[in-house]
Amino acid sequence: MRTKHYSIQTGLTYLLWIKRFILFNHKRHPKDLGEQEVTQFLTHLAVNREVTSSTQNLALCSIVFIYKHIFERELTLLPDAVRARAPTRVPTILSHKKAMLIIGLMKPKYKLMFSLLYGSGLRKAELLKLRIKDIDFEAKTVFVFRGKGGKDRTTMLPKKLIEPLKSQMEKVRSIHQKDIAEGSGMTSLPPSLARKYPNAVKEFKWQYLFPSTTRCEHAYDGYFCRHHLHSTALGRELKLAVKNSGVTKHVTAHTFTHSFATQLLISGADIRTVQELLGHNDLRTTQIYKHVIGQHSSGAISPFDID
Repeated sequence: MRTKHYSIQTGLTYLLWIKRFILFNHKRHPKDLGEQEVTQFLTHLAVNREVTSSTQNLALCSIVFIYKHIFERELTLLPDAVRARAPTRVPTILSHKKAMLIIGLMKPKYKLMFSLLYGSGLRKAELLKLRIKDIDFEAKTVFVFRGKGGKDRTTMLPKKLIEPLKSQMEKVRSIHQKDIAEGSGMTSLPPSLARKYPNAVKEFKWQYLFPSTTRCEHAYDGYFCRHHLHSTALGRELKLAVKNSGVTKHVTAHTFTHSFATQLLISGADIRTVQELLGHNDLRTTQIYKHVIGQHSSGAISPFDID
């Protein structure tokens, strides 16, 4: 998985589903199993476990990986496999007022992070992976490295976040200088980048914009470095802020990304511009936001509101 540049999280998830597949088949070796056993496992997930279609597809991708790349064998699924049905979902969005209300109830660091999610249309993973060099104050842009679909893209930087970001960078500089004084100062870099730019690991511009509070061992290369903040920290802060705000919707970090897209469309932005800012390959993915605009979609109003 590492040679194919899969992320650590994807690798761990694939291994988990491969293990579940083996346990489902009473610990028989996968090379002794085939299409029949895979079909039975997928059917079990859909019928007995009642998993979603995305979860079932993830399990299938994990199993296909081991057969294709380890056993060099292509699987041909049997037609009687029961597939979980994918429901058509409309994303949850927040009004501008409620989004700002929730953000305003957060601690300063998290307030800035969620402001970037809402103000720049970043996803949580994209936000956490931001480095100092990715912020361009002159062009008012944020560079997203290997974001949605593994593609690089550039999105907008709100003017109101320029000063808070400069302040955050100074905090990162202080942390970095302290790490250097203690004989460290290294950030976490992908092995390929670390080899290509051997000095980058200690350069300030490569430090994470939102670094972890502690240093840890690099997952691949073993050196001690300062990684980015863990995603669970954002979840805890958001849960508390939503509770204190009185908002009754189910709000996740991605809700702010959805709200970014919807607010742009409401304000008159072209849908292809929104597609580019979010990094969607297919315009149909972006068009889902038109379903949640309501009365703004085509000037339509409810008959109950007609005088």
